[in-house]
Amino acid sequence: MRTALVQPLPGIGDMIWHLPHIRAIAAWAREPVTLIAKPRSLADQILAGDGAVREIQWIDLNPGGRRGRHDGVGGFVRLVRDLRAQRFDRVIMLHHSHTIAAAAMLAGIPDRRGYGWGRQRWFLTHGPYLPKSIAKLHQHTRATRYLEAAGIPLPSAEPSLPVPPAALAEARARLAGVPHPFIAIGIGASEVSRQFGAAKLAALARALLAAGWPAVLLLGGPDEQGLADTIRTEMKEDAARAFPAIGWPLLVGGAAMTEAAFYVGNNTGVMNLAAAVGVRTYALFGTCPPFFHTSQILPILSPPGPDDGMVRLTVEAVLEAIEGDRGRLGV
Repeated sequence: MRTALVQPLPGIGDMIWHLPHIRAIAAWAREPVTLIAKPRSLADQILAGDGAVREIQWIDLNPGGRRGRHDGVGGFVRLVRDLRAQRFDRVIMLHHSHTIAAAAMLAGIPDRRGYGWGRQRWFLTHGPYLPKSIAKLHQHTRATRYLEAAGIPLPSAEPSLPVPPAALAEARARLAGVPHPFIAIGIGASEVSRQFGAAKLAALARALLAAGWPAVLLLGGPDEQGLADTIRTEMKEDAARAFPAIGWPLLVGGAAMTEAAFYVGNNTGVMNLAAAVGVRTYALFGTCPPFFHTSQILPILSPPGPDDGMVRLTVEAVLEAIEGDRGRLGV
């Protein structure tokens, strides 16, 4: 049977959270699945060479800043046509979308499964259907509960991402001039409310250097070059020991983090990547509710207050959390 697995949440972290579920479903189906995902998830990079996935098919719904190929009535018709062309025997949706479920039905996929909330259930052929109360839980927990209800074995719910040898070799080549052991600092954030800020990131980097670490690696996406420059300016004479790693291929960045002593940074996709490749990860959550899908992440929260939590989160609090976990802050 040809199995399609739909994971339509858009972020890098969203895809990393679902890695154990994707692999478990492929093992249960006894064949690699076709993963249907959104381009922003970078699923093609995250799952490159993963034996659980035969291929990736993009679903272009609700992208930021433009109209997606599958948006609107015409886009829905294209989605039906795209699904029909693949001749899937079964589709499993790790989501509650009724739009995708309806498209799967009209595409003639005979075996259709999903969470079954609301109108989605009209278009499904098989249970189990999760109770609506599960919708209040984190997406990782929802997927775990679905597999449990469906009787699909899940050896471990903790996301893991092996680093390909080629990515590790490229990372080591790029890190040739970086003194070891270094600290990886994630500077990007998908939302302003999750951003620690250039001034505090610079102060954190300087404090880590003062504690004896020889260098810091500033990790961010292509849009974070200006932020990296600002942080290095704020670091003044210490800027020479801050090495930008901006816009690196995702798995190369992940490989670079495996060379770090630990990772500290904003709650974002790169933070989830750090934990998935096995690096101790100190995540700046502010007042964003933390989740506990991996043993590698230690969430750092702000004290209660009326304004945005990242405003109240201090560099001193971050350093205390790291020292309390490690037993010592320096090398």
